[in-house]
Amino acid sequence: MEIFLFAIETTLYLLAILAINLTVLPFLKFHAWWIRIGEFPRLQIAGVCLIVLIFLPFLVNPLSALEITFLLFVGLCAAYQFYCVVRYLPFYPKQVERSRVPLPKNVIKLFICNVLIDNRDTEKLLRQIEKNNPDLILLAEVDDFWTENIAEIEKRYPHFVKCPLDNAYGMALYSRLQLKDAELKFLVEDDIPSIHTKVTLPSGKLINLYCLHPRPPVPTENVRSLERDAELLMVGRMIDKHDEPTIVAGDLNDVAWSRTTKLFQKISGLLDPRVGRGLYSTFPVAHPLVRCPLDHVFHSNHFRLVELRRLKSVNSDHFPMYISLALEKTAEYTQVEPEAEPEEKLEAVETIKDALETLQAERAEK
Repeated sequence: MEIFLFAIETTLYLLAILAINLTVLPFLKFHAWWIRIGEFPRLQIAGVCLIVLIFLPFLVNPLSALEITFLLFVGLCAAYQFYCVVRYLPFYPKQVERSRVPLPKNVIKLFICNVLIDNRDTEKLLRQIEKNNPDLILLAEVDDFWTENIAEIEKRYPHFVKCPLDNAYGMALYSRLQLKDAELKFLVEDDIPSIHTKVTLPSGKLINLYCLHPRPPVPTENVRSLERDAELLMVGRMIDKHDEPTIVAGDLNDVAWSRTTKLFQKISGLLDPRVGRGLYSTFPVAHPLVRCPLDHVFHSNHFRLVELRRLKSVNSDHFPMYISLALEKTAEYTQVEPEAEPEEKLEAVETIKDALETLQAERAEK
């Protein structure tokens, strides 16, 4: 029995040390994956801290001054992690207002899904699309198999931009609304595409749409977050140059509360409709306890929210997302845009410059 209790006590200490490290390391302004990875599971880290705070005092009794100090530090970590995610809980003030009487001609309905390149169940995806009847469909991780086997949707969605790739970063956008000036761009990395286009609403009004899927900071993909961060911030700076209705959508391989995504919001001035409504965690489907919100839709304050839903699984490792937004004249007067401080704008410029110079140097070495 004593050995069993000792094992539990040791496990709790190890979990606490891991939680403390994952809390502290992201404060460092470095792009290494093992530093940035701590930004993802903030709710889970808070849960681990609470477990330690509840059970460790029962196993270590009486507590020494050092152990009390240790538990206080664990408590501070739990409080900080909760502070990072509290904006996405239902009782928090909403960043995006609900549209009360949306005009159909100014409503845009968007379906986004990372299909998982190894997934071959196209029927589930097609059924979800048919059921939700979006105006635009944004798919990530598409290869030739996917674009060929869902080609039937092109009859209903005759405007499209397709870039199938076998590296899990292919992308396709299908629209029944007319696309204008659609471009396929490779902003940072030569094999990571993004789609930039204008979308014509039924009313004739134009909105800007940016579709992104940067590489994540994990050892199997990229040992640093620099390229991902630079791509998001480059798009943020593009948006900052104009005051037009804008939507950014896709699997950003980042969480809503990370330093980079918050900086992206400030640079671009875009709003997050999940604030005050929920986490809408989309990845990984198979492991609910570690699930995080990686699939995003940000938009300018020209829009109000009609509907936001996480949809059922389509046999991918990501859940699809559905959002309906209404372009409304009064929205920008009642919804406050995030704003970047001068030092934050400088940080964005330096991050982009660092990424481009680093990639240039690496290409030269090859």
